[in-house]
Amino acid sequence: MRIQVQGISKKYGERMLFSIPSLEIGSGQSLHLQGENGAGKTTLMKILAGLERPSSGSIILNGIDSRSWWKRPHYKVIYLHQTPFVFSGSVSDNVRFGLGYQFSSRRDLDKRVEAVLELAGLTQLAMQEARTLSGGEKQRLALARAAILEPSMLMLDEPTANLDAESIKIVTEMVTSLSAQECCIMLSSHQKTSLTQLCQRQLQLKAGQLLEVFANPEYSKYA
Repeated sequence: MRIQVQGISKKYGERMLFSIPSLEIGSGQSLHLQGENGAGKTTLMKILAGLERPSSGSIILNGIDSRSWWKRPHYKVIYLHQTPFVFSGSVSDNVRFGLGYQFSSRRDLDKRVEAVLELAGLTQLAMQEARTLSGGEKQRLALARAAILEPSMLMLDEPTANLDAESIKIVTEMVTSLSAQECCIMLSSHQKTSLTQLCQRQLQLKAGQLLEVFANPEYSKYA
């Protein structure tokens, strides 16, 4: 999976939020997106995930111009908000949401759900009403719900905000596992944590421009 940005911008009325001439991200990369509040980090990630339309420019997905793909976002590109949405029902029900059709048997589905719950440290809470979970548990549940879909790209908006040390540890382990499966990770965070330290590239939105703060030489060609 590869996403290429070609001259995208986002405006609100006369206000230009940002203008980005080019950007390329692909499988196996991990990026830390920085910027002050209001700089446009969330908006940019939503545009890359196909959830919001840019004011101009285009997004190229796997070599195909996807100017209208926000009308039907790619199911392998997932954006997670910093305040995760939780469905009614049990934790297990939430994890298996939308996945049943991909498995030939209930047994295969149950095994996959059990594995993801274990990774998220939620096995003991599998039958608990999901909406009664703590904030950290809900964040792990949302990540588990994404992980079970085996995404190619995952956009994480402040994934460790207000989490305790144990939840940050588990979230980091989950993201590490996804990255090892060649999932591209982009995360925004004001905190420096074990999760941000995993990132190979650091990007900063500042004064409407996207700057490369740091990049492993192997990835600098994507700036």
